[in-house]
Amino acid sequence: MAVAAGIVLRLTAQIILSLLNLAELRRHADAVPETYAGLMDPQAYARAVRYTEAKGRFAILEHVWDAAVLALVIFTGVLPWAWSAWSAIAGTAAWSGALFIIALLVALALPGLPLEWWAQFRIEERFGFNRSSIALWISDKLKGLVLTLVIGFPLLWLLLSLVAWMGERWWLIGWAVFMGFQLLMIVIYPMVILPWFNKLTPLPEGSLRQRLLAMAERAGFKASTILVMDGSKRSGHSNAFFTGFGRFRRIVLFDTLIEQLAEDELEAVLAHEIGHYKLGHIPRMLAVSAASTFIGFAIIGWVARSEAFFRAFGFAEPNLPVAFVLVALLGGVVTFWLSPLINALMRRHEYQADAFARKLVGSPEPLSRALRKLTKENLSNLTPHPLFSAFYYSHPTLHEREAALHAADS
Repeated sequence: MAVAAGIVLRLTAQIILSLLNLAELRRHADAVPETYAGLMDPQAYARAVRYTEAKGRFAILEHVWDAAVLALVIFTGVLPWAWSAWSAIAGTAAWSGALFIIALLVALALPGLPLEWWAQFRIEERFGFNRSSIALWISDKLKGLVLTLVIGFPLLWLLLSLVAWMGERWWLIGWAVFMGFQLLMIVIYPMVILPWFNKLTPLPEGSLRQRLLAMAERAGFKASTILVMDGSKRSGHSNAFFTGFGRFRRIVLFDTLIEQLAEDELEAVLAHEIGHYKLGHIPRMLAVSAASTFIGFAIIGWVARSEAFFRAFGFAEPNLPVAFVLVALLGGVVTFWLSPLINALMRRHEYQADAFARKLVGSPEPLSRALRKLTKENLSNLTPHPLFSAFYYSHPTLHEREAALHAADS
């Protein structure tokens, strides 16, 4: 009963937040808000409103669909039946449990594929953002499946094997193993995984490269190269990000970003990304991840020993693979309510990185212009509802960022 109430409560909150955001959007739909006068002409603003409305309506459908699939899996006896059938054929060894978790999570992802397709090839296509093809979309899904098997199976096998090796305190070592794996992935991702999906090329020689490297040197950031990613082969949206650490760190600019921004604006965006590194935001978020996964593993360790918990979901006895699955499925019902806290921390980091960039380039104007251009090009919502923003926005709004930039300059 508590689980059902949790699913319904989260779904209700998600729908209410979406409706509040849509209502706020319509309240400002007739004209460009005064704060953004000159940012968009009426036609462009109307298009941004339609885009936000289309995504907002679709998000409600996604929330209902996800809740229905979750309820179906949890309350119809599918999980006990699946585990019983699987263990009767493949046994209960660690390798079998690892494959069961992967097979089940892949199966649970299948109902969402039609919605993903619709979002990409209907909504994004309608507003001119989709540049992917069906073949590329399918290829991405298959590559993701391969990565799940190649990376996920060994990790899960090791975690499940720890029970036999370590006993009831396995979850402590399991948490340490998982964190080590996470650090390893930070190194592997920019070197192996990202190039499998996208073409990465060094930013060519020229005034832009010289300008960006000179700015990085002023910041005390050693950057032998800056990479350009062919994000345009999938989407018209633009981005820049920092990945890796130590000598494995990479700064990546989307090719669409380079097309949209002037050199001084790109310099400010890159200064912002370097700010995240110099201000210690990456280890801070790793610490948050370490704390949250510690709690997650402790819960899995408790669930795996609780006969009452398993009986409540139709199982005759506890088992670790299903404990992983149940915590993975139900964790989102709880962590949804923590979203405002995590987003508040991330928004604070964004303000700090903005201030770092402003100081490094000597003016708030280049970053402010860049943010305005990106808002316009990405058809971003200019007037999100504050509650919706708290739950779903990891970055401050354009108005909030510009206000902070210019307040720091005054």
